[in-house]
Amino acid sequence: MADEIKLPIQLIEIESDFIGQRIDNFLIARLRGVPKSVIYRVLRKGEVRVNKKRIKPEYKLQENDVVRVPPLTVAAEPDAVSVKLSLVQQLEQHILYEDADLIVLNKPSGMAVHGGSGLQFGVIEALRALRPQAKSLELVHRLDRDTSGCLLIAKKRSALTALHAQLRDKTVEKKYWALVAGDWDNKVRKVTDALRKNTLQSGERVVKVDEVGGKPSETRFRILQRYQQGTLVEAFPVTGRTHQIRVHTACKGHPIACDDKYGDNHFSQQMQQLGLQRLFLHAKILSFVHPGTQTTIRIEAPLDQQLADALSKLTRK
Repeated sequence: MADEIKLPIQLIEIESDFIGQRIDNFLIARLRGVPKSVIYRVLRKGEVRVNKKRIKPEYKLQENDVVRVPPLTVAAEPDAVSVKLSLVQQLEQHILYEDADLIVLNKPSGMAVHGGSGLQFGVIEALRALRPQAKSLELVHRLDRDTSGCLLIAKKRSALTALHAQLRDKTVEKKYWALVAGDWDNKVRKVTDALRKNTLQSGERVVKVDEVGGKPSETRFRILQRYQQGTLVEAFPVTGRTHQIRVHTACKGHPIACDDKYGDNHFSQQMQQLGLQRLFLHAKILSFVHPGTQTTIRIEAPLDQQLADALSKLTRK
């Protein structure tokens, strides 16, 4: 049984950053460790009050509202992430851009974006440890654990909401570099195979092309450089399905180098002999409208040394 902590009654005054947020979503984010079922139960029973009145889960918060949260039992927080860990300290050097609203990080390959599945912490937990004064740090989007490159983190709820709206409207531009097997066909500039995600009993996620039961998916491709051993392509995912670029390249016969899930063993072994020990998929360019200044921000993440070294050892056509 996990350790538990009893929280006393809380009175929370709503600041401007939370205006318009639903009370249920506010409490779910605020009360980490409290099951959603418990939050909805206390809302339904009227134990959560706003300005001393009962409210419904869809109530939208107003500035200076006072929210009364009843006593609750929560799971104890895991041990805090130590800022002394070298992996955490190194993240400072990976920050490409930061201001009062957001952070853009060049996420290292091999680091998950958040803890879970046996991981004590990921990028977001590490950043919260490095920026304890930033109370509202949240991931705007995700990258696979083995993918490196541009990762966007909001420092305010207002920034998170605005950036999520841009993602829904498909106005955020994310371009990835991938080294793939074979000679990419010039005519293949767009892949639209529908994708279906399966979760195995082990918890592992596997995505397959499924034109009947899959979700519509689109990735656009551009050839950057041809090599004797493969092709460096730029991939622009129009939709954001799990493992989308990895499956779309593989289904066209051009799997990504060192992809342990959808890759080609022979090609991956060739690349490993050149020193490549990680998936060659990198979120190279991120472009979006800044939620505060309303100007377009374009961030480019340099390749890590391992990817750059691998390319330097290939023979250009």
